[in-house]
Amino acid sequence: MEYKDYYKILGVSRDASQDEIKKAYRKLARKYHPDVSKDPDAEARIKEVNEAYEALGDPEKRKAYDQLGANWRQGQDFRPPPGWEGWAGAGGGRAGGGAGPDFGGFSDFFESVFGGGMGGGARRRAGGAGFKMRGSDREGRVDITLEQAIKGTEVSVTDADGRVQRVRIPAGAKDGSRLRVRGQGEPGIGGGPAGDLLLEIRVKPDSRYRIDGRDLYRDIPVAPWEAALGATIEVPTPHGWVNLKIPAGSQSGKQMRLKGKGLPGKPAGDLYLRLMIHIPPEDEAGDWYRRMAEESSFAPRAGMTP
Repeated sequence: MEYKDYYKILGVSRDASQDEIKKAYRKLARKYHPDVSKDPDAEARIKEVNEAYEALGDPEKRKAYDQLGANWRQGQDFRPPPGWEGWAGAGGGRAGGGAGPDFGGFSDFFESVFGGGMGGGARRRAGGAGFKMRGSDREGRVDITLEQAIKGTEVSVTDADGRVQRVRIPAGAKDGSRLRVRGQGEPGIGGGPAGDLLLEIRVKPDSRYRIDGRDLYRDIPVAPWEAALGATIEVPTPHGWVNLKIPAGSQSGKQMRLKGKGLPGKPAGDLYLRLMIHIPPEDEAGDWYRRMAEESSFAPRAGMTP
């Protein structure tokens, strides 16, 4: 019988990871599935691909197969080594769900390597016809405003068939977060379920607020006397206007925290307001500044050293 190089059939190296083997299998299964392929040899190819994945997709079967060594080449005449008892003899046992040598289309080579008694799931995969496969996930991106991130919104996305679907973005969606939309990925094969849409949420830059996760930052202008004497002022937040108490003697750059006034969530983000002292124009307060310069002993740079 001819040796089958299952690695070559799947197009992967012998040191490929299990994840790489799975991805290669899914790609070929989609390519050669009789429901979608126009290749006249599609049925034979899908059986070959399924057989290769049955051998390599299970780490224990793959280990048994690898024991044959890497010196064999596809198509070479093959006979099992003396004493070889197949996968069951190597410790694999039965895959479950069935008995006897019914391989549903698997080759004599497969039977000689792995022995009889493959499970019903394996036989179902082998045939091609009636084989079901979940569709691949696909990725997308949607840009929303800060207001939409705070309140939640609906956006339109186009599915794999070109149809426009409405997707709900929940309140509190963070920049860079991902939303899984079930069933909006690539369609399945052979009646299999569709994959999902993995939607990346990007919050557009906002001219008023700096966004850091669920926390928000904003500068608030205050008058010199409000900072010096203390005051209660009305300030804007994404959730409306609130009163903010400024302590007497506050310096420019002082940061004040409003808990829970950032993006909604569990927990909600906070809003950080930075006080920025603004000086009145000279034509309004010039005389006042001159009197202070003459009468005040305030020395803001006292104690500084080079």
